Amino acid sequence: MNTSIPPRIALVTGASRGLGAALAEQLALRGWQVVAVARTVGGLEEVDDRVRAAGLPGAGALTLAPMDVNNEDAMRHLCRSVFDRWGGLGLWVHAAVHAAPLSPAGSLDGKDWEKSIATNVRATGLLIPMIEPLLRAHHGAAMFLEDPRAGEQFFGAYGATKAAQIALARSWAAENARIGPRVIIATPAPMPTATRARFFPGEDRSKLTDPRQEAARLLALL
Repeated sequence: MNTSIPPRIALVTGASRGLGAALAEQLALRGWQVVAVARTVGGLEEVDDRVRAAGLPGAGALTLAPMDVNNEDAMRHLCRSVFDRWGGLGLWVHAAVHAAPLSPAGSLDGKDWEKSIATNVRATGLLIPMIEPLLRAHHGAAMFLEDPRAGEQFFGAYGATKAAQIALARSWAAENARIGPRVIIATPAPMPTATRARFFPGEDRSKLTDPRQEAARLLALL
């Protein structure tokens, strides 16, 4: 695309639920063109419906991409499509995560452990090389969402793999501090998401931060 100012294109991985959905929605309402990736088609459609229902002038649009971040071929094809259509990305928000059920380390379920590694670590390591050139093309930024549970009791699978993901993001941030893309690692406030409800059943959710409010706060970091 021949333009002196690149279009505001955002990729949100993990965009169908919780904070990822709220970030995709808030970006679109602020005029971004959002490529929303998640396995849950219904959740993506609900985000799109909310953006359309708002009817805000100048709002962007969502391109729904129902796919698994663990599908390397699908994600590679998506990144190529983004390049062909827009030439790059202004923002990547990585909210995709597998939150394994709480369990003692001595009783980890093998399938949950493997899925935690695949989604939280392996997929991140595969996506960064695919997305980095797209962000550099538009002088963009990447945002990762930290949840420091490493070492807490019963959080073995989730805490260890989430910590590994953030460690990778920190290395990427340090390597690109001068040349870009900018890498932001943010720690969201506690929110009444389905993941948190699984971790803390019976918690008073009225005291938690609304995901849309938290999404607006995080986007202000950009």
